[in-house]
Amino acid sequence: MNDAMGMPQSAVVVGGTSDIARAVLRSLVARRLRRIVLIGRDEIGLAMAARELQALGAQQVDVLTFDVTDFARADAVVRDASTRLGQVDMILVATGVLGDQPRDELDPEAVARVLSTNSTGPAAVLSAFAVVLRQQGHGRIIVLSSVAGVRVRRANYLYGASKAGLDAFAQGLGEALRDSGASLMIVRPGWVATRMTKGRDPAPFATTREAVAADVIAGMERSSAVVWSPGSLRLVFAMLRLLPRGLWRRLPG
Repeated sequence: MNDAMGMPQSAVVVGGTSDIARAVLRSLVARRLRRIVLIGRDEIGLAMAARELQALGAQQVDVLTFDVTDFARADAVVRDASTRLGQVDMILVATGVLGDQPRDELDPEAVARVLSTNSTGPAAVLSAFAVVLRQQGHGRIIVLSSVAGVRVRRANYLYGASKAGLDAFAQGLGEALRDSGASLMIVRPGWVATRMTKGRDPAPFATTREAVAADVIAGMERSSAVVWSPGSLRLVFAMLRLLPRGLWRRLPG
C-alpha cells in the first residue's frame, strides 16, 4: 500500500529502460519503494536497471521482456507482473520512440510502428492494468505523455500525434477510474535531455530527467491529475493552443 505521503511500496514500470522512468524510480527507492517489476524490450538494459535499483535499496526487482506492440500478450504480461507483486501500488507507463519524421512519414510501416509503440500499445497495457486496480480498489497509474501532443507540429507530427492519442486515452481512463479507489496522473514533459534526444538541438524550456522526476514526485504528493514539466509549460501551451494557424506555422521547428 502507499505510505502516508502517497508514495508507493510496489511498482510496475512499462518501459523499464526509459531514462525518465529510471530517474523516477531512483527517487522512489530513496523513499519506500521496495518491490518493482520492470517491463520492456531490451533484456540487457532491463537487467542493468534492475541491478542499479537493487544497489540503491530495492528488495525485489523482477524483469519481464515484452514489446508493447505485441497486443496479444498484454493481458498475460500484466497478470504476471501483478501476481509477482501481489498488490500494485503504482504503474508507470514510459514507453516511447521518437522516430525519424522525414523518413518515417514516407513509410506506412514506420508510421504504424510509431503510433503502436507510443499510443496503441500503451493503451492496451493501461486497460489491462486498470482492471487490476479496480479489483484491488487502490493504486495509481502514471502516464508519460508529452507537450508534443498538446498541439501537433509539422516537424514531428508522427510523434506528436501518437502522444496526443495516448494523452487523450489517459484522460478518458482517468475519468473511468473515478470512484474505483484508483487514480491516474498524466505527465507532460517538454524537451528532455535523454538518450532518445541525444544529438538533437534542445528546444525552449528544455529540462533534465532528474527535474522531470522531481515534478512527478511533487505531483504524486499533490494527487495531481496532470503534471507539466517544467511547470511553466502549462501557461506557455495555454497560449500556444490559441495561436492562429498562420503564426503557429512560422514558429521554428
